[in-house]
Amino acid sequence: MKACPCHLQNSRLHLESPSMRLFYYCLTFTLTASLSANQVREFWFNGAEINRYELTQTRYGESHPGHVEFIYVTEPFLTDVQVKNESGGQPSTDVLKLNALRTFNTGIYSYRTMSSTFQPIDLEKYPRALKTNTSVQDWCGQSFSQLNRTAQGWRGELRSYFQSEADQNFELRDALLEDAVWLKLRLSPQSLPTGPIQIIPSGVHTRFAHSPVHIERATAERITQGAMSRYIIRYENIDRELHINYETKFPHIIQSWKEIEDGKRITQAVLTHRVMNSNYWSEHAPQDASKRKTLGLNPIAN
Repeated sequence: MKACPCHLQNSRLHLESPSMRLFYYCLTFTLTASLSANQVREFWFNGAEINRYELTQTRYGESHPGHVEFIYVTEPFLTDVQVKNESGGQPSTDVLKLNALRTFNTGIYSYRTMSSTFQPIDLEKYPRALKTNTSVQDWCGQSFSQLNRTAQGWRGELRSYFQSEADQNFELRDALLEDAVWLKLRLSPQSLPTGPIQIIPSGVHTRFAHSPVHIERATAERITQGAMSRYIIRYENIDRELHINYETKFPHIIQSWKEIEDGKRITQAVLTHRVMNSNYWSEHAPQDASKRKTLGLNPIAN
């Protein structure tokens, strides 16, 4: 809605007052946040969004074909115990959840990874995600890591098959989660920081690298070129970059992404299929297997 010229003129006069500038900023932020929340509810509250990507995964210095599924779905979430609210009676908020799955083979054996991240849609009240966890399975063994939001930052745990990692419990101060970037891009790209940042690398990266879960220094950049935008994270002390290409307008669909390690090894994914308003959780009968074709997946898991 456009304001008439006289209103704009009066606004310029009144905004010379610091108190009026603050009021105008708060009003604009509130209206924008309200509009964003309504868009989210209209777009995601009727079922899940499933995106399928063609994957080229770098592992052991070689490129391997595979696929990625991003499943976005909303659900009520208990803010204290940080699990899905199934029976009510405790403090709760609506979250946008991302289940991100990777499937690829390395030679004779296979890899499966899954990360689940829970970001409240009320970004004003909950600017940080509340929880993320990652599991990695291959023919050698498996690992699981989880971060839960606390008043001070993050409470973490790691359970791993590998001796050097073993079982760990730890605390981290407040920092952005890389695993939450995907959700904040979909909800409100402007909510993501640019310039120098403190960030916790993704669960898949830390498990593949067999590295401790640390807060890292990085630089973030947002580039907009018409209908497409890009969010870039460049780490300072680990030779890694993340480039995410997404649509500038809501719902900010992520069209492709790539990870660059050691300046040359590239993992990349390109969107190939997309399904909206899916109730996949109820489509588990044998006759539902044919629906996997709509996502470019074979009826039999690979």
